[in-house]
Amino acid sequence: MVMLKKSTKVKNNISKSLPKPPSILQTIGPSFILLGLALGSGELIMWPYLSAQYGLGLLWGGLLGITFQFILNTETMRYALAWGESIFVGFRKLSRWIPAWFILSTFIPWSLPGFSSATAQILKSFFPLLSEKWTAIFLLIFVGIILSAGKTLYATIERVQKMVIFISLPFVFTLTFMFSSANEWQELVLGLVGRGDGWWFFPSGLSLIAFLGAFAYSGAGGNLNLAQSYYVKEKGLGMGKFSTGIKSLFSKGSVKSSLSGQIFEDNPRNKKLWKQWWNLVNTEHFLVFWLLGFITIAVMAVLSKSLVFGADVGEGLSFLYAQAAAISQRSFVALGTSFLAIAALMLFSTHLGILESSSRIISENVFLLFSSTKRKYSANLSLGFYVALWLQIILGVVIYLVGWQEPRFLLTLSAALNAGAMMVAFPLVYLVNKKHLPKSYQPALWRKVFLLLATAFFAGFLVITLVS
Repeated sequence: MVMLKKSTKVKNNISKSLPKPPSILQTIGPSFILLGLALGSGELIMWPYLSAQYGLGLLWGGLLGITFQFILNTETMRYALAWGESIFVGFRKLSRWIPAWFILSTFIPWSLPGFSSATAQILKSFFPLLSEKWTAIFLLIFVGIILSAGKTLYATIERVQKMVIFISLPFVFTLTFMFSSANEWQELVLGLVGRGDGWWFFPSGLSLIAFLGAFAYSGAGGNLNLAQSYYVKEKGLGMGKFSTGIKSLFSKGSVKSSLSGQIFEDNPRNKKLWKQWWNLVNTEHFLVFWLLGFITIAVMAVLSKSLVFGADVGEGLSFLYAQAAAISQRSFVALGTSFLAIAALMLFSTHLGILESSSRIISENVFLLFSSTKRKYSANLSLGFYVALWLQIILGVVIYLVGWQEPRFLLTLSAALNAGAMMVAFPLVYLVNKKHLPKSYQPALWRKVFLLLATAFFAGFLVITLVS
């Protein structure tokens, strides 16, 4: 394992001023990555499956879940904007052993290859001669190849996620408005306040772990929300302008990167610029992640409800095939086939984004764990990233080879584990911003309340789910 080395000491930790913020169009990018991480989990699978079983009365959970994640993400962005470093460096300042938690709570749930398994299952429906197991293994390796190519890691993942979003969402939105009626939209509105068909909040027979999984995946889920700090600094937002990013495996030049950033001087000019930056990143994240993300959850749930509610959709991903069959029957076969193809594309891009984010988190926290200093850190981030990436791919291959392949089970198990990770993330983000930011740049009272409420919600719901 490559060890951290203490970087050249900076005479004054506060040596740079905040740069001027760009336009919102130039800022757009990081939130698309998190939205792309959500497409193949909560949006495509979890919430539509629950809607096919119980109707739209559970959509209050999707609204609350993505709102909690919006607060967590923007508070993560607050730290990255101010320091130009990832939130995990801030956690390391709290305790030397916190990185160990993030290594385990990221590696275990996100190494479960549910997304590749789901993609392979859909591809097999197109090409029956394919082996589902070996197709899933090929997709895992293909993800590694994509992430190992390109000039910089951030540019590669941003381009891929934007492309998938711009292709898939207009198609799914069009399908929904073609096949839904006013009744589904009325039921959706009632579902946002917890009103189902003869029940409130929870229908009888609901699997709590399935609901917890959908709730945790109302957005990126788990520790992946914290990866937003990487994308903020590599996009060059705030003090991230002075940070360095991860180069791809075959890029030329130095691969040694500084993990540590610098906070700006607390003066009137920087306070004014800070307000502009804070409004800018919140607006971008609200529009792309929260608004577009929740619209996607709602629209895909409505599509599922309008197509297959009340039908026997079976287990696993059978309800996706049932949706495709219903689309084909109510229009033409090519449209149903296209729906499955888009679903496979969304699942694959989600797994691509997940392995990129989780490998960043694992590798940096390994470096931080084995560091003996709490000041300045530098490391071979590229090497660490690709070691973590290919170790996760190898674990996924092993899981397939031993026959643990049912995709919805893997996704639900991963979601439950990620709910536990989020329970820890909320209070840690609160603590790091409270301790390592000047008072005038700390979160408002209502945001602190939301962070504490989210912690209590995830803790209580996780205990209830495990007990039951």
